Amino acid sequence: MQRIGILGGTFDPVHFGHLRPAVEVRAALGFDQVRLIPARVSPLRDSPGASGADRLAMLRAAAEGEPDLVVDERELERPGPSYTIDTLESLAAEFPGARLYFIMGADAFASFERWYRWPEILTTAHLVVTTRPEAALTIPPAVAEAVTDDPAELERAAAGLIHAQGVTALDISATAIRRTAAAGGDLRYLMPEGARRYLEQHRLYSPESAARERARADGNRSAG
Repeated sequence: MQRIGILGGTFDPVHFGHLRPAVEVRAALGFDQVRLIPARVSPLRDSPGASGADRLAMLRAAAEGEPDLVVDERELERPGPSYTIDTLESLAAEFPGARLYFIMGADAFASFERWYRWPEILTTAHLVVTTRPEAALTIPPAVAEAVTDDPAELERAAAGLIHAQGVTALDISATAIRRTAAAGGDLRYLMPEGARRYLEQHRLYSPESAARERARADGNRSAG
């Protein structure tokens, strides 16, 4: 039976705070792979500062040479908001019989009951919530009975359980990286080198790049 971890996000840009938890969760729970899935339009976040093509290119550069990290562009190819349930149903159809584990941060989990068709997410996959030692986990009341401290429980059910997995705390944020890039600052050791080179070569998040992205977003809204 194949075990597939799924880590979604805008990856605007990808950084070590995304990737280190992914590899730690994969190792702790024995996943065959973690699929990194950049969102086209996140229902709960502002529009990305970089285009889907640029975010995908940075993610590919970051995962190059890492066979257990698979870049998956299905949400970028799908029109409309990037709803998690649509992605999980697509993966379930593509990998029949596989066990799916959706990886999410504790902050996102705290508002899980606001997610689109959230009960169906739990009928399709397990949730793995990444936690840091210093932070208490807020558990939405509606899913409290699904939480398990025993990772072996995940093996005995096809879906529907929630497991908190501790990971290394890395105080890196995409927002801070975008601000540093806009100011022409040094981005070394915040993100994978290939992704950093791509960002700097294409002057992503610079004032002129931000203006281009705003114009593109306005054009997309007008066309819609």
